[in-house]
Amino acid sequence: MSKLTFERPIIQRINAGLPSKYGMPRRLDPISHIDGTSIKSLLDEFGSPLFVISEQTIRKTYKEAHRAFSSRYPNVQFSWSYKTNYLNAVCNVFHQEGAWAEVVSGFEYQKAIENGVPGELIIFNGPDKSTDDLRLAIENNSLIHIDHFDELYELIHLSKEMGERPKVAIRVNMDTGFYPLWDRFGFNFENGEAWDALNRVMASKTLDLLGLHTHIGTYILSTDGYRIAAEKLASLAVKLEKKYGHVLKYIDLGGGFASKNTLRGAYYPGTDTAPSFDDFAEAITSALMSSEIKPDHLPMLILETGRAMIDEAGFLAGSVLATKRLADGRRATIIDVGVNILFTSFWYDHDIRPVEAVSDQSEDTTIYGPLCMNIDVIRGNIMFPLLKKGDHFVIRRVGAYNMTQWMQFITLRPNVIMLDSKGKPHLIRKKESLETINSLENTPEHLKNFEL
Repeated sequence: MSKLTFERPIIQRINAGLPSKYGMPRRLDPISHIDGTSIKSLLDEFGSPLFVISEQTIRKTYKEAHRAFSSRYPNVQFSWSYKTNYLNAVCNVFHQEGAWAEVVSGFEYQKAIENGVPGELIIFNGPDKSTDDLRLAIENNSLIHIDHFDELYELIHLSKEMGERPKVAIRVNMDTGFYPLWDRFGFNFENGEAWDALNRVMASKTLDLLGLHTHIGTYILSTDGYRIAAEKLASLAVKLEKKYGHVLKYIDLGGGFASKNTLRGAYYPGTDTAPSFDDFAEAITSALMSSEIKPDHLPMLILETGRAMIDEAGFLAGSVLATKRLADGRRATIIDVGVNILFTSFWYDHDIRPVEAVSDQSEDTTIYGPLCMNIDVIRGNIMFPLLKKGDHFVIRRVGAYNMTQWMQFITLRPNVIMLDSKGKPHLIRKKESLETINSLENTPEHLKNFEL
């Protein structure tokens, strides 16, 4: 029998946590499998840490969202938000389910083209579209959502130069009751700028105005803002038809639906507070159906939601590096996942669980990443079981933004795998190595040799 590790006893105030509507918090049940596949076996095969994406969950979530909207509105189209997660395997699952591509940069546009998305099924958003980007989008008949007047004027110039009719919409920002107002993108509704832009598009005679677009914010927990946005876009559509006899092909409500993650500082968990797809669908479609748009002129409803479609499908598994006591007696657990690869830990109190069954005993714990930076905190305060060095954990709902906003800093970015519908793992992005980093560098000849 091996000698047990001695740990100096301390006197600590008992902290049972804050009660919720369900009473006192319960112990954290371990999560040992994803889609029937052992997490420990995946870590043994692909290394720690490891991102795991469930293809089965992506498809299930997409079908749930599509059912919610298509059962309430006659013409619905989803468009996958590339910036949320642009790993090709992830994008192609959404495209197989019928989603178009929504991109916000030339880089993302090229990714969509390389993935085989037809140009006319790519929505090009964002304030940064170079002249070359616009030319390519025009040539491919893509849907260009105009963000500002400079872009509008350039499109008018290019349309004449190229002898083409770009397919366009304008992005509209508006007051929907959420602050701060996202008025840096698009044309403002309340001050008349959006109506001015529409009149200029119509007066140009060289642009083909197909739609209106808005994106009211991110992680929206109230459906009322979407109702207001839909009503305001519908009013613009009605004004266009009255003045010009012009009927729009689509209205794009963007994204921003909240996932079931819990925002930092929130009293209730996101699983209790995030509206369902049915809730969002009811607010948006009711506003459009009740508007003054003629029934036979109802536009296609486009949705670009990203976070709510992919967060649930993402997991991040890893290992405990060490445990220690902080100066005030609190327990600290150091893991091999840092904020450089889990960027959303700045926003969320992530649901982190042990992989193996552990003691029922838990303590007020701070969970740190491995980076030599004081800001590398995954959970600042959590009642967590007493894990040891080498024990495994898994973090839930990490599918959105972490694999696009991650960065190589101090540690290298890990493998990403996807579990197919049968639970078989596929490596969809290889982990980085020193060679990966050095291959992008170039050292001048006079700096290659030195003596110490």
